[in-house]
Amino acid sequence: MGSEGPEANPHDAEGPVRAVRVHSFRIAPRAVTNAEFAEFVNATGYRTEAERFGWSFVFHSFVPPDVALRVTQVVQATPWWWAVPGADWRRPEGPGSRIKQRMDHPVVHVSWNDAVAYCAWADVRLPTEAEWEYAARGGLEGMVFPWGDELSPGGVHLSNVWQGSFPNEDTGEDGFRGTAPADAFPPNGYGLYNVTGNVWELVADWWSTTFHSAGPREDPRGPDHGTARVMRGGSYLCHRSYCNRYRVAARSSNTPDSSTGNLGFRCAADA
Repeated sequence: MGSEGPEANPHDAEGPVRAVRVHSFRIAPRAVTNAEFAEFVNATGYRTEAERFGWSFVFHSFVPPDVALRVTQVVQATPWWWAVPGADWRRPEGPGSRIKQRMDHPVVHVSWNDAVAYCAWADVRLPTEAEWEYAARGGLEGMVFPWGDELSPGGVHLSNVWQGSFPNEDTGEDGFRGTAPADAFPPNGYGLYNVTGNVWELVADWWSTTFHSAGPREDPRGPDHGTARVMRGGSYLCHRSYCNRYRVAARSSNTPDSSTGNLGFRCAADA
């Protein structure tokens, strides 16, 4: 588990490379889709945190011009993220947008708290960070990606990430701008789809940059407390020039109540 290669981000504490043991577990082959999340909402009446807050973060180029006029908040450090009033899982680009043609895409604009609520309803759980990385590697050891060390071997795109000049032009050479179906592209050696790119995937652990060095090496579950939760796998916005976190060992974090247009989750369970 982990990485110490030249592409590893030292601020994210991807290392040290370490042997970790995880006991048997089950994990979904794909991220939870809009159709699956809709079933949960229809059964329970659940309202996501984005719906309750009245807004969520949308990538700037996806915001329709009429909706853009209502945007008053932009993240200063990452100005491509706009706080769009009315954006939520049903309306991923804000008012007027729909998911009717994207029911097989991963649900987005869901927070860690929303993901946990879905898991409780479905009698499953979020994977731990160690379980996620074990499954994402697909049986390969020490590789950069679930299929090897090249992002696009032989020019073949195997994931939904950014091509072009970030953040202004995504050429969509992999076939997608924005999310792709949850089972797009070939699965890894364990049958998991899109563990690289498409949407970031929330996991159970609290974020820490010191736990990996000091924590247990058998079924590690992260620290007992924190301010942000770990997310893994990168998204359709990842590009080598900016977010080189579509590698299988890469990691990032978000606060438990935050939601964006490139953040989703997949489920796990005890075996």
